[in-house]
Amino acid sequence: MRSVKFIIAAGAATLLSQAAIAADMAIAPPPQMYAPPPVVEDFGGWYLRGDIGFSNQRVQRLNNALDVNNTSSVQNLNFNTAGIYGLGVGYRVNNWFRADVTGEYRGNSQFYGSDRITFPTGVGMDTYHATKNEWVVLANAYVDLGTWWCITPFIGAGVGGARVAINGFNDAGLSSNPTPPGPPVASLAYGDNVSKWNLAWALHAGLAYKVTPNVTVEFAYRYLDMGDGLTGDLKTFDGTNGVNNPMTFKNITSHDLKMGVRWNFDSPQPVYQQPLIRKG
Repeated sequence: MRSVKFIIAAGAATLLSQAAIAADMAIAPPPQMYAPPPVVEDFGGWYLRGDIGFSNQRVQRLNNALDVNNTSSVQNLNFNTAGIYGLGVGYRVNNWFRADVTGEYRGNSQFYGSDRITFPTGVGMDTYHATKNEWVVLANAYVDLGTWWCITPFIGAGVGGARVAINGFNDAGLSSNPTPPGPPVASLAYGDNVSKWNLAWALHAGLAYKVTPNVTVEFAYRYLDMGDGLTGDLKTFDGTNGVNNPMTFKNITSHDLKMGVRWNFDSPQPVYQQPLIRKG
């Protein structure tokens, strides 16, 4: 009987000891609640851009509609540098290809030229002056060639239209006729202002630097072909003029240097995130 009581007492002591140990153990915290990923504004790959720069322009030749085949001419034609101001909108398709549409105003550039003309009965010298400006609209595509230290070289091409305006054209001439001999003859003519739209195309190359995930700065070179410019019919100051004798600025091109900024709208922008809740 005593042995039975002893066994019962030992068992009770063991149970009490285990209960005391369990009471001293820390209660494990509940599992953390799942927090869903943040909601992200999705703007695709759209971006806005702005550009400024300056031009270095050329014209192949200055022709008059009444030029005849029995004359020869040596011309020296130059444009002053002018400012470039542009805006555009584009879309980045992936990490290496993007496209945009740009519109720009190219400021007034002063034109100066001279022309030494030899004809069967004498020699003439003409001095030209005018101003020129353009509006240019281009659809462009670019290939990004990889990124190193946030710098991305790129190349591209564009096609569109150019509205070329020739204003204030005048022609001061001086000619001599050795047969029969006589004094030089001076003349002065001018052409009315004319604007015309042409097919335009461009080639691009440059470097882009990512300042922030949303802002990229570009330093670029562009070759731009804007077609021909045109004046009104030439006339003297007394109103005398030939029939259909405008001056044509053949093949106007420009080597442009530009700095641009792109504002990208495709970087993730968290809008809402559920707070993390813990107990214990």
